[in-house]
Formats: sequence, C-alpha cells, structure tokens
Amino acid sequence: MTQNKLWTYDFTVITIGSFISMVGSTLASFSISLVVLDYTGSTFLYMLFHVCYQLPMVVMPLLAGPYLDRMSRKKMIYTLDYASAGLFALMYLLLQSGWMNYALLLCGSVALGAINGVYTVAYDSFYPNLISPGNAQRAYSVSSMLWPIAAMTTPVAAAIYDLLGSAGPVFAANAACFFAAACFERRIRHQETHMDHAPPANGLGTLRRFRRDFREGMTYIRGERGLLMIALYFSVISFCGGADSLRLPYFRANAGLYAAWPVAAVTLYAIVSNFDVVGRLIGGAIQYRVRIPARRKFAIALAVYAATNLLGAGMLYLPIPLMAAACFVNGVLGVTSYTIRTAATQAYVPDKVRARFNGTFQMLNSLGGIAGGLAAGALAEFFPEREIILAAFLGALGTVYLFIYRGREDVKRIYNRDMA
Repeated sequence: MTQNKLWTYDFTVITIGSFISMVGSTLASFSISLVVLDYTGSTFLYMLFHVCYQLPMVVMPLLAGPYLDRMSRKKMIYTLDYASAGLFALMYLLLQSGWMNYALLLCGSVALGAINGVYTVAYDSFYPNLISPGNAQRAYSVSSMLWPIAAMTTPVAAAIYDLLGSAGPVFAANAACFFAAACFERRIRHQETHMDHAPPANGLGTLRRFRRDFREGMTYIRGERGLLMIALYFSVISFCGGADSLRLPYFRANAGLYAAWPVAAVTLYAIVSNFDVVGRLIGGAIQYRVRIPARRKFAIALAVYAATNLLGAGMLYLPIPLMAAACFVNGVLGVTSYTIRTAATQAYVPDKVRARFNGTFQMLNSLGGIAGGLAAGALAEFFPEREIILAAFLGALGTVYLFIYRGREDVKRIYNRDMA
C-alpha cells in the first residue's frame, strides 16, 4: 500500500495535457495520411511520406538528449506543442485556400517527425519527476491507457472526413488539441533541478560542449550493461514491428480465406486488431490495481517477452476468433511489458543523464522500425507475408535469450528494484 497520493496537482495536469496531445497526434496521423492519399493516389508516394516522417525520429532524439540534460524539459514540451498547433493551423489555412500540395505535405512531415523526436525524449525524461514515490507502476499504467483511449477518436475523424469531404476541420481540431495541451503543460509547478548537475562549461563553445556531453552519455550507457541489453532488445522488437505491418497486406491478398465472414477482409483485419487496443486498456487497468512485487518483475517481464513473440509469430495461422483472442492477450501483455520496463529504467537512470539515455533508446527504436519496415517490404516481393512475420518473431524470441536471459543479472538489478 503506497503512502503517497498518485493524483497530485502536477500528475493530474500532465495526464490531462498528455491525453489532449495524444488525441491531437492520433487525429494528425489519420488526417494527414488521408490528405496524402487524396493528393497523390500513389502507394509509393504515401510510403515516401511516412519514411520522411520517420527519418528525423532517428536523428533528433540522439541530438536532443545532451541539450535536454542542460535545459528545461518542461519548457521544451509545451513549446513543441505550441509549434505543432501552429503547424496544423498553417496546414488548415493552406488546405482551405487550395495552396496545399505534396511538396508542402512532405515538408510538414519532416517538421512533425523532428518535433515528435525531440518531444518524446523531453516528455519521457520529465514525466518521472512528477510521480510521487511508490507510485511508478500505477503512473505508467495510467500513461499506457491514454493512447488506446485517444485512438478511439479516429472513427470520429473518419466520420467528419466522410461527411464534409475534407480533412480541413480535422486539421483545425489538431491545432486546437495541441494548443490546449500546451496551455495545460505550462501550469505544471515542478521545479527542475537536473540543470544544476550539468557539467560546467569550462570555457567550451556550444558545439564542443555538446560533443563532450554526448560522449559522456554514450559512456554511461555502455557502462550500464543492463540498460544496454534492454535497449538492444527493444530495438529488435521495433525491427519486428516492420514485419508486423505486413498483416494488413496479408489480409488483402488472402481475402478468400475469410470469405465466410460478413465483412470485407480489410474491415475484418481492423476489427481483429482492435482487440489489441481493448487488451491494452484492460491491461492498464490491471496494472493500476495490482502491484507487482519487486522481486518478481524480471521473471514476469521475461515470460511476457517470450509469450508476445510466440503470439506474434503464430497469430496469422489461427482462425479469426483465436486470432482476436491472441490480439487481446498480446495487448494485455504489451502493457505489462511497457509498465515494468519504463518504470524501472526511468527510475534507475539519474535525472542528469536521463535525456541522453532516452534519446539513445528512441533512436535505436526508430532505426529498428525503419530498417524492419524496409526489410519486410523488400522480402514481401519474394516471400509470403505470413512466413516473413513468423521468421521475424521467432528471431526476436531468440534475442530474448541473447539479450535478456543471458544478461539477467544486470537486467534484474534494474527491474527488481523497490521504487518506493
């Protein structure tokens, strides 16, 4: 039983602001994808758009880390939300005026990718400071439930688009969401202290100071074998996520297998996939209510990693009812994995180097996702989608042994800590 209240003023404010921001991000991803398809009608240009969004997500987190260990993360968070609001307001005006084109959408994609790359590091590094002692698991369970709830706004955006025939109103809603989120985030009262522990300038210029801070961050991560094993494992999981994106093409290419169902194969895929979202909501609620004993966290995490990879490997070989059940279980387990890993690593890493660790972690994840998507797309030209997914997740299962089990003593030291 925790002695401290979770729902403090600052935690409540950051949760409300985060939820509004996530609604904006969900609407943004959906609406801008529709506009790209409307303007181009090309799958290749659509994929190029998404690659341009992802590329800054590889570079910016790594560059942002050293700066965010020296400057206010809170200020960066609300400034970037204001910037997102301005960007979507501009896109709304361009769309309404008829001046929008693919080149401008591509530039907007790069800008959004850069904003999100920096925002994620700033947010992940700032958030732990707003959690009262003993409440890390419950706090991250709340965080894990925000995205599934925000994702439920997508049908509303689709209905608006179908009714009005334009994504303009959705862009306006995006701008309003990001602006409101920034206004909430500005009201956080926490006084940041990590800047006080930054190494002195010692007469170094900005660039040389950045290089020194960057090297110190890399030295810290290399010296923490447990953190390194966790980061490498999750970069592999991101790589496998690229193969996971072949599920939709599989359903489209094998619609005959699902002809007995009264909906189109793509719709059936969407319905089945939503069981993962429901699982994440239920899993977050369980994590909020049930406290995992510190001594059992590593064992549970290890079992979860193995189980989710087995589910991912075999999911497309199951009949639809079992596939939906597997998606649900995968969602529950995914939240368990997220809560244990995030709460443990953010509590373990000192505040003064947290942004550099998070920047490196996000860079590895983004790089894995891009590489995995490109590899899966290339392999799908020659091999069946289902077999590619099977091979990818069985390979990921091997890395559970390689990184997590073989590095268990170091990973346990991070996971099996009492964070009260």
